[in-house]
Amino acid sequence: MNASGIFDVAVVGGGINGTGIARDAAGRGLSVLLVEQGDLAGATSSASTKLIHGGLRYLEYREFRLVRESLTEREVLLRAAPHIVWPLRFVLPHHAGLRPWWMVRAGLFLYDHLGGRRILPPTRMVDLRRDPVGVPLKPEFTTGFEYSDCWVDDARLVVLNARDAAARGADIRTRTECLAARPVDGTWSLTLGSGEEARARVLVNAAGPWVSKFLAGALGQNAPTRVRLVKGSHIVVRRLFPHDRCYIFQNRDGRVCFAIPYERDFTLIGTTDEDYEGDPYAAAISPAEEAYLLSAVGRYLRTPIDPGSIVWRYAGVRPLRDDGSSSAQEATRDYVLELEGSPPVLSVFGGKITTYRRLAEAAMGKLAPFFPGLPWAWTAGASLPGGDFPWDGAAALRDSLLGRYPFLAGATVERFVRSYGTLTTEMLGDAGSAGDLGQVVGADLTEREVAWLVRTEWARTEDDILWRRSKLGLRFDAGERAALGRALVDR
Repeated sequence: MNASGIFDVAVVGGGINGTGIARDAAGRGLSVLLVEQGDLAGATSSASTKLIHGGLRYLEYREFRLVRESLTEREVLLRAAPHIVWPLRFVLPHHAGLRPWWMVRAGLFLYDHLGGRRILPPTRMVDLRRDPVGVPLKPEFTTGFEYSDCWVDDARLVVLNARDAAARGADIRTRTECLAARPVDGTWSLTLGSGEEARARVLVNAAGPWVSKFLAGALGQNAPTRVRLVKGSHIVVRRLFPHDRCYIFQNRDGRVCFAIPYERDFTLIGTTDEDYEGDPYAAAISPAEEAYLLSAVGRYLRTPIDPGSIVWRYAGVRPLRDDGSSSAQEATRDYVLELEGSPPVLSVFGGKITTYRRLAEAAMGKLAPFFPGLPWAWTAGASLPGGDFPWDGAAALRDSLLGRYPFLAGATVERFVRSYGTLTTEMLGDAGSAGDLGQVVGADLTEREVAWLVRTEWARTEDDILWRRSKLGLRFDAGERAALGRALVDR
């Protein structure tokens, strides 16, 4: 904050949009406070399909600007965070009765050329009778298309934006609810759940599914844009196929369903689109959604999925702009930024992970008149923490770390590279043996890693570490989880 004790910008919401805006603002020299009622990425931003993608199906709804922006962002984010964003090839089996061949081919041609692709390879036809990707599919699927998008560790993307914001001077406060905000002497006075008061010249409402509730409850204002809450649910099963490509399946209801290689030993399946009412924190997959996902994938695979192979279920609520679409799947994923009042409040409606950085730039464009001389946009060419290595340099980084820490298992180093990138050396420090890392809490998680996540990434609970800072929850049993809880109490 400045000498008067007033922040330039206060951001409410520690999801991808809130942390992205906080990072952008702090990088332009503004003093920033971010408050989040729970953990970073504690709701929508950790419950996505975990893709950085243009949104192939959005072309059907003529959302060309959104698709173009999203396609361009794929390679921007791949360069900025090559540890947590990786190229992924998508296989789309074709069959009669759904979208015709010519429509799919035309859509993929646009997909290849709208976004100025430089790194990602183009679309190709696939003979499913000869290519290994056809082996898991039923024999009636003989032809397909293979195209490029990217995968992302969504929760870590949020945490890294928060880390970068903090490194540039932002004050990040998790588990701190903003209970009220009122105008005082041309600024916002915030009442925080911690019992503190904070002042800011500009307020950014990036509360996600709670954006309208925050306006009504904390500010006493009506939302200028209607929000449509849409629940998306996913399941994770034991690995369904041995290759590294993803499937995108077309369904009879017009939706698509993904089957994505996940965390080495699993397959992620999703998503659904259902209108939702109620507390976003309480969102959970329903039996009908689970059956829908199993059926959607089962229409394509030779071997039916045993429901008993499901190892994890999760659901998240997306706060989409209500554009009057008849179904949840047709609702736009584009974003709207509404700036109102004096002192100003900027509210974020809609958006998706892929375009969060561009959304943050647009938000700063809206706020620029309140900060004369504000520096230009800067994030397009800047690495996120741990991402300061070439986009295709993960293997070289892994080999370097194995040379420096030869006592570590290859799979553990692989996890570190795909989570922390070059920050791995900050976490491991001068460790010369496995014993220097402390006891193993569970899987390959050590006491040193736990302490580092608490110290540098705002982790406080088992779920923070097992499901947001990592996905080790897939590998922990109840006893190991209890041991992690005890280790956190000792911090």
